[in-house]
Amino acid sequence: ELPKVLKRYSADKAVIAFPSASVKRVRTVAKMAQSHGLTVDIVPALSDILSGRAQMTQLRPVELEDLLGRDPVDLNSTGISGMLEGKRVLVTGAGGSIGRELVVQILGYSPAEIICVDQAEIAVFSLKTEVLEPLPEECVWRTAVLDVLNTNSMERLFSEVKPEVVFHAAAHKHVNLMEAQPAEALRNNFLATRQLAELASRCDVERFVFISTDKAINPTSVMGVSKRLAELALQERQAAEGNQTQFMAVRFGNVLGSSGSVIPIFRRQIDAGGPITVTDPEVTRFFMTVHEAVGLVLQSATQGKGGEIFVLDMGESMKIVDVARQMIALSGLRDGIDIEIEFTGLRPGEKLYEEVQHISETLQPTSHERVLSFSANAADYPSTATVFNQLEPLMAAGDAGAMKSMIASFIPEYSPHLEK
Repeated sequence: ELPKVLKRYSADKAVIAFPSASVKRVRTVAKMAQSHGLTVDIVPALSDILSGRAQMTQLRPVELEDLLGRDPVDLNSTGISGMLEGKRVLVTGAGGSIGRELVVQILGYSPAEIICVDQAEIAVFSLKTEVLEPLPEECVWRTAVLDVLNTNSMERLFSEVKPEVVFHAAAHKHVNLMEAQPAEALRNNFLATRQLAELASRCDVERFVFISTDKAINPTSVMGVSKRLAELALQERQAAEGNQTQFMAVRFGNVLGSSGSVIPIFRRQIDAGGPITVTDPEVTRFFMTVHEAVGLVLQSATQGKGGEIFVLDMGESMKIVDVARQMIALSGLRDGIDIEIEFTGLRPGEKLYEEVQHISETLQPTSHERVLSFSANAADYPSTATVFNQLEPLMAAGDAGAMKSMIASFIPEYSPHLEK
């Protein structure tokens, strides 16, 4: 009926006012309205209204997350509550995209205390003022500006707060930056995780959940392989004599709108009048919203007995160029007329597509349809102590090529980019 309505009324905006509609339905209506030259606003999602994050009256423009995200995930709230309620929970990287959402969702399960750690002062300040300080008085929280690599500081913190559950989200995650500085990726992603796992085990932490990445699967980047080494370090610690902590990792792909992801980059490029830069017309990535990713991380954590690597069902991969075109359309502009798309070529460490599993990994279903699991054997690889001892002098010397070659000798599925 839309053409008839527009003929009768001189409307220039459509408001999508069914907050519980499926993503597919929102996508269809938005596309139809845009095809008739309307700008499109939407009311907040029903889950945000019910949780108090948003009010029905808070209209906003339709965003890419509304069109690419999936329908809300059904979580076992009872299981998550049993894991977190009344517990002292520590989150590293709490000021980042994933860490901040972890804090927000964990707070919904009534922990005894939540301890938020991040090395970025401004990120901690933002988390404190925007999320923590507005909380009711009965919510107990604290923040700490700390580098997780600083063993002495982390030992003092663990001794003081005695965390029972740890979510380790602190990491260097940008593929291109870390390709040029492999020692930094190895220190922050591999060594810090290894040290933190040892500390957690010593302090009898009940559960330790590591945020990993799909880039750890058949890695071609230093960032990806540093996360793979961290996974192996956790599995070693799980098998260590006397360990009582349940260690597990959760892998997933790109989070819509997270810092450094293509979405905010494309937004800036559109605001500047273009062009939008895409590495390759065939490059694809998996996407999910931060809300869904963190909800499934919590769901995975309830199922872990120790030693598992969980893989989130990321749905269908999307061509990055299609994401760019959708964003141009959402801005009320035309691809190739108002905004150009330029292809720049893959950069070192990047893949055309990300994979779900290594050839030797067999994924098993879990009690949740969007969470898969496998138990790998760290004994198939050299000890991470051996790896680090041989890498340490190369890291000190800053020899990127030697570091990558050394890692490849230990991790056969790693295909490093070596300068010719």
